[in-house]
Amino acid sequence: MHDVISRDSSAAADIRSAPVAGDVCTYLTVRTPLRVSFFGGGTDYPEYFESKPGAVLGMAITQHIHLAALRRPKFLKHEFQISYSRMERVTSIEDIEHPAIKAALQVMDFHDPIDLNALASLPSQTGLGSSATFMVGLLNLLSLLKGKQRTQYELAMEAIRIEREVLHHVCGVQDQLHAAFGGWNCFEFYGQRISQRPVLAPQETLERLTDAMFLVFTGQVRSAPAAVAAQMEQTLQGKIGEELAASYEMVARGRAVIEDGGPDVVEAFGRLLHQGWILKRSFSPVVSNENINNLYAHGLAHGAMGGKLCGAGSGGFLLFVVKPTDQPRFLAAFEPNSVVRVACDWRGTTPIAA
Repeated sequence: MHDVISRDSSAAADIRSAPVAGDVCTYLTVRTPLRVSFFGGGTDYPEYFESKPGAVLGMAITQHIHLAALRRPKFLKHEFQISYSRMERVTSIEDIEHPAIKAALQVMDFHDPIDLNALASLPSQTGLGSSATFMVGLLNLLSLLKGKQRTQYELAMEAIRIEREVLHHVCGVQDQLHAAFGGWNCFEFYGQRISQRPVLAPQETLERLTDAMFLVFTGQVRSAPAAVAAQMEQTLQGKIGEELAASYEMVARGRAVIEDGGPDVVEAFGRLLHQGWILKRSFSPVVSNENINNLYAHGLAHGAMGGKLCGAGSGGFLLFVVKPTDQPRFLAAFEPNSVVRVACDWRGTTPIAA
């Protein structure tokens, strides 16, 4: 990736509660949040914002990927024992099959034998930024195991570089930033610059909004690369330039709705999300499908003010905004196990006590 990313961030604080720099840990767990993106999706790709301004507005949520590592004695047969949806026991980094873990270990020059375990509170490929969350958390974990603290900004930038330049993923840059920083944020992009602007609103306003949010699983997981490829083709050919410009403009509108607050903030935010979802469906024919459209219409018919599909499209979770008075009716309309309440993670990627 071109030098995308020179620093222009006012909140690159050091990771809190981390081991003291220079300490070599034997056991550590790092928790890193998933995210929901509200507005601006599609404008956070370097292929777009290298020549036009982009921005996103979103929030880290209290659904996490936990990564735990334990140093292993060097006399054991398998130097690397890695557990995720499967188990790997190998003697060298080169033998590791998980591409993200292999790349991170190589980039970090981490050759100490370890037992690495990954747990996620929600499944991958559901539009919540799990790939980026995993990479940010893994880089934080490996850095701390080596006795080095890195800022949230550094972790996000390195995750972006590895995903795009080492793993050759066609991906945007918002997911890594939300995972690293946590909280409600607007990230702005243009040329070689990325800047962070936290949403400035009373806690009561932000809690009213999160208390009105629900994730509903569509029953479909999707391949992010396939969904992104269709959108990127449209972007590079200039076929959705007006739509992406409108998506960019909605970030400022969404921010204003939140920061202005007022008694109707939930309704105003929900209706703006609905406008954004209608716009997003025009990005490519694979963003939505009949099942997703029907499920979204079902939510609106049972009290939701608006919402959107999370991620690039084709499956995963729908995010709905529902006023408190309509929530009993809304929840009764869905299978209980398909609904997840939303709350904000304010810390970003962080080590947690063993």
